[in-house]
Amino acid sequence: MTDQRNTSTPIDPAKLDRLAEVAVKVGLGLRPGQDLLLTAPAIALPLVRRIAVHAYKAGAGLVTPILSDEEMTLARYRHGHDASFDRAAGWLYEGMAKAFSDNTPRLAIVGDNPMLLSGEDPSKVARASKANSMAYQPALEKIVNFDTNWNIIAYPSPSWAKLVFPDDPEDVAVGKLADAIFAASRVDREDAMGNWASHNAVLRERTNWLNGQRFRALQYSGPGTDLTIGLADGHEWEGGASLSKNGISCNANIPTEEVFTTPHCRRVYGHVVSSKPLSYQGTLIDNIAVRFEDGKIVDAKASRGAEVLNKVLDTDEGARRLGEVALVPHSSPISQSGLLFYNTLFDENAASHIALGQCYSKCFVNGAQLTPQQIAAQGGNQSLIHIDWMIGSAETDIDGILADGSKVPVFRKGEWAK
Repeated sequence: MTDQRNTSTPIDPAKLDRLAEVAVKVGLGLRPGQDLLLTAPAIALPLVRRIAVHAYKAGAGLVTPILSDEEMTLARYRHGHDASFDRAAGWLYEGMAKAFSDNTPRLAIVGDNPMLLSGEDPSKVARASKANSMAYQPALEKIVNFDTNWNIIAYPSPSWAKLVFPDDPEDVAVGKLADAIFAASRVDREDAMGNWASHNAVLRERTNWLNGQRFRALQYSGPGTDLTIGLADGHEWEGGASLSKNGISCNANIPTEEVFTTPHCRRVYGHVVSSKPLSYQGTLIDNIAVRFEDGKIVDAKASRGAEVLNKVLDTDEGARRLGEVALVPHSSPISQSGLLFYNTLFDENAASHIALGQCYSKCFVNGAQLTPQQIAAQGGNQSLIHIDWMIGSAETDIDGILADGSKVPVFRKGEWAK
């Protein structure tokens, strides 16, 4: 850990350690005796090491890291034989699924260059992504259903930092991205634990109000947008800390500013445009405009990345339907930073958003007891993908529609109306 103790480092070591502590104690809520499965880019080793320290101090049984590397990823696309792009490490994901079934929490550190594959063959990228998504399903189901406690945080790699701050020298860019990550993750001040407790309480107030309303649908209006999103039967709003099936409260995303639930995948009507670009597997998809009929996207356009968007929509039957709807005020800290992070973990917390694909069974009343068939019958979507993209802005109004058809203001000009 000596590499991060040097005072010349652009990454504040105290705040990095604070992020690791928050990830373990708030993000995961790690319990004594739990093992920990951790994935991260190799460049994030300084954070990985600090997480191991805090995890073992919290009583972890065994911390197992799995590291990735940008150069190794690129080597596959430049030198791998064609048939390899239809393969994935299913054995690894089966092992992960078993670990999650055995009460092992999942921690992911993101930080790779979001545009890493921008210069590679799009068809190979799409094939590899689909193969990986299919192989990952046994593990992903454990995550989206909150079978175990899990968390995602971020580390400021140089390649990512230069994308966000292209005009700065690398060390300056890394320092700026680190500061932005620390601020968004609420570890830029000493009492990070207390800050998270207060923030979770605010998000809980929002979810309690929404759950008390029992809206049948949400109606969005704004520039280029006239959209009605039906909500799943028996839906439940979540936000901030969530209780996983193993009885542990965790904050799955750090940072988080959203409250979210499951839409009814067959009751979405109208049209909507994106308010921020979507960075997806090396492609920036901008000015997305889609039209829904009976819950399904029947027309999709984008000023940039349209080919990739349509490949995503053709992944499977559920890819053209919604699996999540989330509310985020325009005044959120990430929105006010004015930064495009090129990373959904951050960008989704800058604006209200929707997600194509798989729903969260957690977002149903008594969701832990529902079968996949029951979730589908209540409107939950099933898909190999789950991709969030932003539709909210300072000009967005949202109304909740009650069972009798009357409307209740939820957002006005991008802010909570209540």
